[in-house]
Amino acid sequence: MRAIDLHTHTAKSDGSYTPTELVDYAVSKDLAAVAITDHDSVEGLDEALLHASSLKEKGLPSTEVIPGIEFSTKYQTQDVHIVGLYISYHSDVFQKALDSFVNSRIIRNQKICQNLRHAGINISYEKLQALYPDAVITRAHYASFLCEYGYVRNRQDAFARYLGDHTKYFVPREKVTPVQAVNLILQAGGVPILAHPPLYHMGNDRLSELVSSLKAEGLMGIEAYYSTYTNQDVRDMLKLAQEYDLLLSGGSDFHGANKPGLDLSCGYGKLFVSEKLLIPIKNAAAGHASEAR
Repeated sequence: MRAIDLHTHTAKSDGSYTPTELVDYAVSKDLAAVAITDHDSVEGLDEALLHASSLKEKGLPSTEVIPGIEFSTKYQTQDVHIVGLYISYHSDVFQKALDSFVNSRIIRNQKICQNLRHAGINISYEKLQALYPDAVITRAHYASFLCEYGYVRNRQDAFARYLGDHTKYFVPREKVTPVQAVNLILQAGGVPILAHPPLYHMGNDRLSELVSSLKAEGLMGIEAYYSTYTNQDVRDMLKLAQEYDLLLSGGSDFHGANKPGLDLSCGYGKLFVSEKLLIPIKNAAAGHASEAR
């Protein structure tokens, strides 16, 4: 049984691999499928899908590329991420919603740059765009900038001094709700998945409340396997999935060099997401798409 990875990031958000490089790396690892789920962005999907198709046409080893996205949302005061798999990302409704997300990011980034300039750092949003063309600028890019130009010792120092939520330079971004993200993924014919719930540290009752409310809105799956999960985390996610009749998903959350030690497919070494999980996800996507039509 081959492995799959349904949660990865490219340089189009805050990963270090280009979409083509990520596909090639997935092929080298003999993955049956890889989902590209960049933060609030689908900019890398065309490139990845085209490259995978080209490999297949040439008779070379290939990997199925699943078009996806990871939405950053806000639930009460908690950050919650919703992954969408098999999305029809060229649809007008989906693109218009993404445009609003991108605009909110730009406004936030401009404010962060202004705050950092007040701290004596020679930075601008335009300079970041030039350094990281076509990428959705995130705090990971700020950390790289601060490291490269000698303002901090390392990425951890960058977040501790300038980029963390509790620093005076931090600017919160207006976020959509998890319900809005689930509905948007459904409108795009995709399968909405609740990403890495144990990372939210909500407690069982509050997490069950979130899952129940999202299930009522159309949530289809939950990440039962993830790079940092303990065995107990996996058991808890499997129990939630059974209780709310959710599909099982899983992935490494691969970011390349931006998450040192965390590798594609195997995470920190012990992760394995079986390709057998993909069959019900595909079936759900196909059934949902036919209902949408």
